[in-house]
Amino acid sequence: MERLQRILASRGVASRRAAEELIREGRVSVNGVVVTALGTKADPQRDEIRVDKRIIRPQALRYLILNKPSGYITTVKDERDRWTVMDLINVQERVFPVGRLDRDTTGVLILTNDGALADHLMHPRHGVAKTYRARVQGEPAEADLDRLRAGVELDDGPTAPAAVQYRGSSVVEITIHEGRNRQVRRMCAAIGHPVIHLHRTAYAGLTAERLEPGEWRELTAAEIAELRDA
Repeated sequence: MERLQRILASRGVASRRAAEELIREGRVSVNGVVVTALGTKADPQRDEIRVDKRIIRPQALRYLILNKPSGYITTVKDERDRWTVMDLINVQERVFPVGRLDRDTTGVLILTNDGALADHLMHPRHGVAKTYRARVQGEPAEADLDRLRAGVELDDGPTAPAAVQYRGSSVVEITIHEGRNRQVRRMCAAIGHPVIHLHRTAYAGLTAERLEPGEWRELTAAEIAELRDA
């Protein structure tokens, strides 16, 4: 017997946290009975599990990397019918993005149906490294960069120390280990140099080299192992 949210995550329905929301919303049933309690367990080999009345069966695990272009929402579905990153992906299995990038932010995005791995990568305690290249307004002084390195005060609290390098021509490279909403944009705004364009160059050490905007590929076994190590 396994917790229901773990089964849903292992079958690629969503990350474990998102699966918990599906359960709370009454969208999951086991053997015809709607379940809303998070502690519910089921037999993955024998029980019939449905989400929104659709039977959820085991599927092969997939691990993809996408060079996200601007103009796409990082979500599986969008209520306003805007383009999402799923419009760029063509695989039989149902995959979902690991974390989010803003609509206008470009660069590395991992997609998978391995809910357990996705949860580990997104959980704050693991501090997975994410590197961004930000083109900002103006030329930041070294004192401004030192503020980013030490941590800046935001409306949801101070940021953790970041690795920061100035690349010239108003381009700042920032590596963070948190995952707050629009964090890099808010950090740069806090030092008086708002972001003009933001590109994620690496996630957990993986890059989208040789992928044009909108292109994706399968991760290699070595890269998957690198994500697990992260």
